[in-house]
Amino acid sequence: MRTKLFRAPLKYVQGENCLLKFHDETCDLGSKFLFICSRSAHRTTRPLIEESFEGTKTTRHYEVFGGKSSVGEIEKMRKIVRDEGIEVIVGAGGGSAIDTAKATAHYEHKPVVIIPTVCATDAACTGLSVIYNDDGTFLQYLFYPKNPDCVMVDSGIIANAPVRFLISGMGDALGTYFEARVCEAVDAPSLEGMALPEDRGGVASASMALCERCYDNLLEYGLQAKTACENHCVTIPFEKILETNTYLSGVGADNGGLAVAHSVYNGLTILDELTAMHGECVAFGTITQLILEAAPREELEEVMNFCHEVGLPCTLAEMGISDKDHLMQAAEKACAPGESIHFMPGDVTPQQLYAAMLTADALGNQYYG
Repeated sequence: MRTKLFRAPLKYVQGENCLLKFHDETCDLGSKFLFICSRSAHRTTRPLIEESFEGTKTTRHYEVFGGKSSVGEIEKMRKIVRDEGIEVIVGAGGGSAIDTAKATAHYEHKPVVIIPTVCATDAACTGLSVIYNDDGTFLQYLFYPKNPDCVMVDSGIIANAPVRFLISGMGDALGTYFEARVCEAVDAPSLEGMALPEDRGGVASASMALCERCYDNLLEYGLQAKTACENHCVTIPFEKILETNTYLSGVGADNGGLAVAHSVYNGLTILDELTAMHGECVAFGTITQLILEAAPREELEEVMNFCHEVGLPCTLAEMGISDKDHLMQAAEKACAPGESIHFMPGDVTPQQLYAAMLTADALGNQYYG
């Protein structure tokens, strides 16, 4: 049996205009800050952050990054850190800005603060990054020895982001409980545990508690949160889903593990016609996983009802996939060696996954019919 593992950010802060307290929440980390921002994050977060620093003796360098967490971009940020004696790295924006900041902080041995400005994935709280070559091709998953030192989620900013990002985040969160359930049952490693020796990184009970609460919150508050975001309103259900997408899903997946749903996403990315976001693919992958598990009809219908209610895809057409002959290529990629789909009891072959995805699509079409 594996040694259990549980990791999380040292501090998590969420609320409307919470960035006005940025300095108060991070002043113990240092006084020279590098902000690695997406263009939109630089526009939306800088005024609030600057107001938080009024009257303080600090140095702030804002750098709008090149759009990809690539080797060259990380090296560029590392040079700024060394040249200017930066003490704290801050990533503000979507996944690429966040991953660039994490990698820069890791290599330069500095604390890192994360400010997500969309809720499309659960990357903000995790202890890993996706790193790309400078030509945009995938290079590696980079695992870190710790999670971020602080994560700050300003709900006012996210309420004004496109609602599709929030919905995609709910799709990413939807897989959290079901994938962790598989990993716990077969004593597979958690996501962080995949980088550890074979006898370490098992799923702790605390992880499952977060994963279960993640799923419960989606069912209870998902539709209300979507409606609030469509109207740029910050409500209690909206705040619940921000925490669900960011913390419960991020820490839950980090410590709970992955199975079919994320492998389906990895497989679908090989298809040029794919138009769905990461979380939208994970939602379809969750339905596919339940079919492979022969889950009870009530559970499968509950998940499909949720997807339909909030606008997550239940069919291939909703993800831009019209040529089902290409789907076998995706199934083969999803079942490549090292993929988390192999944590399923009895394993899954490309043929089995292909059949499950076609079945999920057929059930989705019947549902809409």
